[in-house]
Amino acid sequence: MFNLDTFKTFSRAVALSAVAVSAIAFAGAAKAAPVQIFPFFQPLPPMTAPQPLQPYQPSYQPYQAPTYQTEPEDQDAVELPARFRRQTVSYATREAPGTIIIDTPNTYLYYVLGNGQALRYGIGVGRDGFTWSGIQSVSRKAEWPAWTPPPEMIARQPYLPRHMAGGPGNPLGARAMYLGGTIYRIHGTNAPETIGKRVSSGCIRMTNEDVTDLYSRVNVGTKVIVLPMTERRADLGAANR
Repeated sequence: MFNLDTFKTFSRAVALSAVAVSAIAFAGAAKAAPVQIFPFFQPLPPMTAPQPLQPYQPSYQPYQAPTYQTEPEDQDAVELPARFRRQTVSYATREAPGTIIIDTPNTYLYYVLGNGQALRYGIGVGRDGFTWSGIQSVSRKAEWPAWTPPPEMIARQPYLPRHMAGGPGNPLGARAMYLGGTIYRIHGTNAPETIGKRVSSGCIRMTNEDVTDLYSRVNVGTKVIVLPMTERRADLGAANR
């Protein structure tokens, strides 16, 4: 005969055993892998030290604007005759030290040193019909001067530029010393082979090296004496020619 009390006791024992087994299994699983309460939060990756920034290296060559030289060009490729090279010579004159005397016939420029001596430079002078003489003074000085040909020069040579910026290609060269209110200058040249010749329109040409040296010695107001083409100094002597 079926005993209800025995069945209830057996069912209760089976249920308690199932609960115990489940608890043991859950405890084992908990030890094996902890349960994530908020599984949608991911752990942050480990932090690393920042790498130093590398300087930017452009893949193209940056544009560089052209510049002019600040010093005269090397003109050693055109070797001047010995008599036209800068040198100290005997020179008798009553003019004060610092005076410039331009010996047009012999294509020399003298910078008076005093005590019977002068510094002599070879120069280029005006061609036939363009020489002049007189006394002037340095009214202005300029480094790498710009060139604006005067109207009378444009009339003779209409192909000339109306204006040219200073630089190695400019016919006025590295330096210029302007003479009074005239159109004439003592200046450098980009054609050193013309030193000792009569080719200009009245200006006095020097090599860039020589005009830079003279420029450093001369002040605004310096007296400049230009001898006429027909005058030759008797005291120059053959050694100075």
